[in-house]
Amino acid sequence: MQYAAMNGKLVQLASAVVPLTDHGFLYGIGLFETFRTYQGVPYLLERHLERMAAGCKELGIPFTVTAAEVTDWISRLMRANNLEDAYVRYTISAGEAPFGLPSGDYTEPTHIVLAKALPEPSPTLYERGKVLQQLSTPRNTPESRIRFKSLHYMNSILAKRELNGYIQHDHRLQGAEGLQLTREGYIAEGIVSNVFWVREQVLYTPSLSTGILPGITRAVVMEIAAEQGVSCREVETPWRHLEQADEIFLTGSVAELVPVTTLHDLDGNELEISNGYIGPVTAVLLRMYREKAGYTS
Repeated sequence: MQYAAMNGKLVQLASAVVPLTDHGFLYGIGLFETFRTYQGVPYLLERHLERMAAGCKELGIPFTVTAAEVTDWISRLMRANNLEDAYVRYTISAGEAPFGLPSGDYTEPTHIVLAKALPEPSPTLYERGKVLQQLSTPRNTPESRIRFKSLHYMNSILAKRELNGYIQHDHRLQGAEGLQLTREGYIAEGIVSNVFWVREQVLYTPSLSTGILPGITRAVVMEIAAEQGVSCREVETPWRHLEQADEIFLTGSVAELVPVTTLHDLDGNELEISNGYIGPVTAVLLRMYREKAGYTS
């Protein structure tokens, strides 16, 4: 990754700068979206931009860019970085403003697009799945009524540090995702993922009332489930319901749908899910998701 796009212009990554008085740096006032391309085309870009625009409106950040403009930025950036497909992060920072908490709206936000090669998944990831480790770091409450995908990422970083501690003491947890609960003990979400589980042919996922991010892939999976006649329920429920699941999977815009085939709780207990393989409902939803995205292996 040699280049970034800043406010629509390609710049050398090593020389790209953000002013010290940018409120994204000073106060974390900003939002970001991560997504991937298929055949060079950013998938579900309009939905990502709609979510970003809604957050910007609440934060007083002007947001006037179009999907066509962002697509052009991404296309030029991918060519500059010699990428056929990419993992893309689009950040909008509040921009420069006087030192001190703002009293009004912002006027000149900073737009930053980064693109890098897609991560190479393990050859068995989508068949044998990964481990989900319960964490003691609770999911913090959202910044507003609905959680922003914001530059405030300390809660997730602390959760990641907790997960890394478990991994250092148990090599079986390599590649695991961490699962955070709310302070009330309800299943919330992974550090970088939403979570679903299947029990007796019914699909479950935490309700937005738990304060989780309203994931774009999460929403698409729920739409696909409805198209396939699979009942989906949004719930507030404790960890033990994951232990009773027939299937579990995680969702994210880059990772798609990743099966969870092993659970680890805080006491170190290990539980195998779906006999250690992707479950039939998860497999159908993953296939349908990829078909919608135009995925070709």
